[in-house]
Amino acid sequence: QVQVVESGGGSVQPGGSLRLSCVTSGITFSNYAMGWYRQAPGKQRELVAQITSGGYTNYADSVKGRFTISRDNAKNTVTLRMNNLKFEDTAVYYCNAQYHDFGLTEYWGQGTQVTVSS
Repeated sequence: QVQVVESGGGSVQPGGSLRLSCVTSGITFSNYAMGWYRQAPGKQRELVAQITSGGYTNYADSVKGRFTISRDNAKNTVTLRMNNLKFEDTAVYYCNAQYHDFGLTEYWGQGTQVTVSS
């Protein structure tokens, strides 16, 4: 059974930092591209950052220079470090695992809330 479990959300003031972690089980983690998506109330889910199996990273323009995604294949973990948080970063953050072969295999976590407020 595949599990994707996020942790590390919470409330923070503008300018603060948070670190989100996602641990997986039941998949060959090193083969998967791992990503963080977010969904704010009334908005569509959007990609925040992704790291491929080869370690290449991709970020939404809105978080470039503030967020950093990394992975530890030995621990089946992907981490999102978020600095200089802004009100507009408030959302539920979801961890995503993707494997592209002849088709797409994809798994999602349950989400973790990040709230930026003063």
